[in-house]
Amino acid sequence: MKVEQIYTGCIAHAAYYIESNGEAAVFDPLREVQPYIDRANADNAKIKYVFETHFHADFVSGHLDLKKKSGATIVFGPTAKPGYDALVAEDNQVFELGDYKIKVIHTPGHTMESTTYLLIDDKGEEHGIITGDTLFIGDVGRPDLAQHVIEDLTEDKLAGYLYDSLRNKIMPLADHLIVYPNHGAGSACGKKMSKETTDTLGNQKKVNYALQDMTKEEFKKALLDGLTTPPGYFPQNVLMNIKGYESLDSIMERATKALSPEAFEAAANETGALLLDTRKAADFAKGFIPNSVNIGLAGGFAPWVGEMITDIKQEILLITEPGKEEEAITRLSRVGYDNAIGFLEGGFDAWKESNREIDTVGRISEVEFETQYNSEKPVVIDVRKKSEFDAEHVVDAVNIPLNQINNHLAEFPKDKPFVIHCAGGYRSMIAASILKQRGWDNFVDVSTGFKGISNTEVPKTEYVCPTTLL
Repeated sequence: MKVEQIYTGCIAHAAYYIESNGEAAVFDPLREVQPYIDRANADNAKIKYVFETHFHADFVSGHLDLKKKSGATIVFGPTAKPGYDALVAEDNQVFELGDYKIKVIHTPGHTMESTTYLLIDDKGEEHGIITGDTLFIGDVGRPDLAQHVIEDLTEDKLAGYLYDSLRNKIMPLADHLIVYPNHGAGSACGKKMSKETTDTLGNQKKVNYALQDMTKEEFKKALLDGLTTPPGYFPQNVLMNIKGYESLDSIMERATKALSPEAFEAAANETGALLLDTRKAADFAKGFIPNSVNIGLAGGFAPWVGEMITDIKQEILLITEPGKEEEAITRLSRVGYDNAIGFLEGGFDAWKESNREIDTVGRISEVEFETQYNSEKPVVIDVRKKSEFDAEHVVDAVNIPLNQINNHLAEFPKDKPFVIHCAGGYRSMIAASILKQRGWDNFVDVSTGFKGISNTEVPKTEYVCPTTLL
């Protein structure tokens, strides 16, 4: 049985495509659906079903556009209540796809409608399971997201359901089955996901902490320990997936408006739109439109947009490298930011050539940082995650994780110079652009981040695992 995993690394997302005897199915598609249609056309196949494992939080699914363009039936698992036409399946219901069969296994826990799909080949043999966010490679889905949409669905309650689903529905299945999860390492939907994107169920029973022998209370403790606050856009994406959303074609038509520097400036002044610069950090630092925020396409673009832009309905004006406009709009739409209203024609160079005002961010190398640190002892602010900071950091550095910066602006000094850094310069430039936007100008950024600093003689503090004294 051939199962094609279509993996999108920037949001650590896996969709799946299978085809048999002229009929195809797509599982958990991304917002842009034409690639799935093209794939089916290449097989001379008709997309019969769009299977959803659950109402996603970290991206807006493409199921509605795919149904509209292909005529496919949208399928959800038991208890789902979509606000549009879809088939809500029963537990153990079997769907036929050419010579294949797809069996519904209701596995609540990550969400109440979470469903695993058992794939059965043309010989009647069980091949694998498409698990959504129920079971990852090395992890399981976090149970604290649904509470942000339905208050009664507490993380404790859902963790209990997940324990039962794993033990009663997943673990009794055959060890040879291939596990096909919805996400890999880097997704905020779990905490210990492997870089591998498939594995056998038998091996996961051996190595996945959540599948080991433990009581329900022990499972809950292990699952909930160390969970970070989910990104603010997650509940809004869930509601879009439940209620429905605007077609991507309409969004692209509205957003792909090329604006001259004059028209761009007028639109910014008239609408109050956010100026989003998607260029690389190094290019942004050398010159940018005042008050613009830098979140580079060459990185975790969509998740960081979701983390840093609190209002999913915020109007956005784009500054991109020429030719990257449609990519930026598409990647914004993947996480529900559908209100881009145009882009700067010719990019930043056009703005600069029009002799309009520009701003810059000071950047220093790790060698310059070493000299400055040893001679001036500046305030150092590390915007990496707490776990990264705890593992190793510059002595006396202050940790303000990037996703918490808006709540901790008062901690950035205004009366003396300071230095900011992250791991490699991507996140710290997002922070730098926000600080510039809010009026700070007394800082520099370390271009190589902690990766560069770690090779210098700057004193560092490493985490030491506590030992038990006998």
